[in-house]
Formats: sequence, C-alpha cells, structure tokens
Amino acid sequence: MRTPTSHRTTLGFTLIELLVTLAIMAVLGTLVVPLTEVTVQRQREQELRRSLREIRTAIDAYKRASDEGRIPHTIDNTGYPPSLRILVEGVEDARDPKKAKMYFLRRIPLDPMQRDTRVGEDEIWGRRSYSSEASDPQEGDDVYDVYSRSPATGLNGIPYRRW
Repeated sequence: MRTPTSHRTTLGFTLIELLVTLAIMAVLGTLVVPLTEVTVQRQREQELRRSLREIRTAIDAYKRASDEGRIPHTIDNTGYPPSLRILVEGVEDARDPKKAKMYFLRRIPLDPMQRDTRVGEDEIWGRRSYSSEASDPQEGDDVYDVYSRSPATGLNGIPYRRW
C-alpha cells in the first residue's frame, strides 16, 4: 500500500532566484548607463565639430569671394561677413552681369551644446571679430570666427568655447 506523498511541483521562481536576477540586472545597469552617457556626449561633440566646420568653411568662402572682388567692400572693411545671417541670405555677385546671388549656407547650424531654445539661430553662436584677440574673442563689425557659448568641457578636457 502506498502512502500519499506531498510532492509539490514548483511552477514559479523562488524569492532568492528573483533577488539574484535583480542584483545582476542592477550591476549591468550601472555599467551601461555611464557608457550610454559618454556615447551621447561623443555624438553631440561630433555634431559640434561638423557645425563649426560648416560655418567656418562658409566664412572662408565669403572672404575668398570678397578678395576676388565678387563682393564689393570698402578699404576699411576686412572682407569678412558682417553677420552669420548674410551667409544664408546671400550677396550679389559683383562680377555676374545678372547680379545673381551667392549663398554660402543653407541655414545656420544649431549648436548642439547650447540648450537654450529662446536664443535666435544667429545669436546661438559666439562670434569673434577680426580685430579681437584669439585669447579673448569679442564681437565687432565682422564675423571672423565662431565658437560655442557652452560653459561645459569636452571629453578631451578642452572647453567647448575653445574648439
């Protein structure tokens, strides 16, 4: 004669198994979050480099056109654009008989490090005049260079204002 045994089949997880699983997930989470933050910052820095290169290339193209006589300027003018907006709006080609406009930018790129959306797109960048020192950039009558107004520092240890 057989006695009934009380064998219970377990259908779920034990509390210890759940706690171990949660502990493993927490350790993996603490490793992934900083890596994700660095990846996002690196992508924003690449976008900053692209934006700066695009604007600086447009400024150089404007200066080159001015030196070639395609953009009229006075003797006391440096030949650099008076604003970033003019790179988008375009200027008449003095050598073209039809006076077609030359455009240097489609739009002013946004500064990915600047989070203030209340600032206008032509005010988002810091501008350096040709007459100011590189160590202390100041705005003036022209735009010789641009820089980020962000007070943060890049992954390479250099402040974004110095890029």
